[in-house]
Amino acid sequence: MLISLIAIIIGLAALVWSADRFVAGASAMANHVNVPPLLIGMIIVGFGTSMPEMIVSASASLNGNTGLALGNVIGSNIVNIGLILGVTALVAPIMVSSQIVRRELPALVLISILFGLAICDFKLSRLESVGLLLGFFTLIAWSIYTALRQRDDALGIEIASSLSTTDAMSMSKSTLWTAVGLALLILSSQVLIWGAVTLAAAVGMSDLVIGLTIVAFGTSFPELATSIIAARKGEHDIAIGNVVGSNMFNLLAVVGVAGVIQPMQSIAQQVLIRDWSVMLALTIALLLMAYGFKRQGRINRFEGIALLCAYSVYTGYLVVSSTTS
Repeated sequence: MLISLIAIIIGLAALVWSADRFVAGASAMANHVNVPPLLIGMIIVGFGTSMPEMIVSASASLNGNTGLALGNVIGSNIVNIGLILGVTALVAPIMVSSQIVRRELPALVLISILFGLAICDFKLSRLESVGLLLGFFTLIAWSIYTALRQRDDALGIEIASSLSTTDAMSMSKSTLWTAVGLALLILSSQVLIWGAVTLAAAVGMSDLVIGLTIVAFGTSFPELATSIIAARKGEHDIAIGNVVGSNMFNLLAVVGVAGVIQPMQSIAQQVLIRDWSVMLALTIALLLMAYGFKRQGRINRFEGIALLCAYSVYTGYLVVSSTTS
């Protein structure tokens, strides 16, 4: 069991570092070819921070661990809202000014509901997975259209300011870091999955619970770092936009790719009754907190504490119930 714990720690550390290098390199490459800052933020940074979830879930599906793949996605979305935005709001209350983010929030709720309908028969076929991927490509097209039309949006201004303060990286160096980051993402995910599956077998926990807790927590570190740094710099729309974009990417692209690789023929009932329900409830709570009905949207410190408490109760229940059973 000690070896599997060491593998998880090494795998998570390498996963976080390689994700950071991948996003930094890809962002610099896009900047060199004059991609609009808003597009860099919405697609490369927003979706790029979810590359750990993508690589881990795809690798888990290739290895036949569909419970780990699905648990990683749902668990990551719960971590993103409950833990990451909860901690970020404690660092600095999050003010939502971007009209793009305000439009993405209802879209995220709708995507979460549609995902629940897709797995309500406790299966996810390859055709349904293709449908999720088509939804993802539609989202990408909408992101490009929005970024080109609304360059003066608050989110775009914040991203442009953030990019201007980062260290310049040559085209050759950015290409190298993008390739190295992607290669290490794949390698570290294999180490992490091996450690997680071995640990689950040793302590009697299912792959699903391991994916919902340890793996989800680890693969969400890039979002945690991005959101906290953005909040401390006063870039509130980046902080919340990063989470919203990541959650949409997880449900559409990550689950879609995992399901195409290995259709999920027997999804545990707890996934829909317990885990999806918690994810949807937190997503709706985020919409109500951040949308700003007839006022500027915001997540204050009290609401941040509420999100953290919800995440803690859910995770505590998972650990206690799985170890007791």
